[in-house]
Amino acid sequence: MTRRIGLLGGTFDPVHFGHLRGALEAAECLGLDELRLIPSARPPHRGQPRASAEQRLAMVQLATGGVTGLMVDDRELQRDRPSYTVETLESLRSELGDTVTLFMILGWDAFGGLPAWHRWEGLLGLCNLVVLQRPDYDPELPEVLKDLLAARSVSDPGSVSARYGQIICLTQTPLAISATHIRQLVAERRSPRFLLPDAVLDYIETHGLYLP
Repeated sequence: MTRRIGLLGGTFDPVHFGHLRGALEAAECLGLDELRLIPSARPPHRGQPRASAEQRLAMVQLATGGVTGLMVDDRELQRDRPSYTVETLESLRSELGDTVTLFMILGWDAFGGLPAWHRWEGLLGLCNLVVLQRPDYDPELPEVLKDLLAARSVSDPGSVSARYGQIICLTQTPLAISATHIRQLVAERRSPRFLLPDAVLDYIETHGLYLP
């Protein structure tokens, strides 16, 4: 059977249970063989991460260690320039071939901002898009994305067999966790325990990350 690989990118500054729970739920719903977390080095649409690329990579590795099916892919950290998702997908396609089914996972906010992404129209020629929705959150989309959903969306995640070109919307467990809030807690010398894996918290404390 065709391998089914999921991709979840982000700054992971730091990685937390919101990232990990969304990844696990998507992997189960889509029947993925593996899911790769891809830390970005220099995201073009947001400010520079507080932790270094090496530190963020280390935290993701600690968070996924021993979790079956979750892997870490550091290819974006090897680039000395902004991380463009379409180029990451092209790199993966070149490496894995055309027979692999790729699923790129992103939140509803990120999906709504796709028209501002570099060469965003090329994404569906390389992968399927998996959009994670929260039950209590349904903002208005640009018309171009409404049209795209009408043409490409699939209602049954388990029925997706196309290697690319389809859009799947998944409702995720609502976890009100953000990396911004975690960094704020640490800066205020308050504990973010139970918002992220203990191994990641230990790393943050050992290296003095996010302190003012």
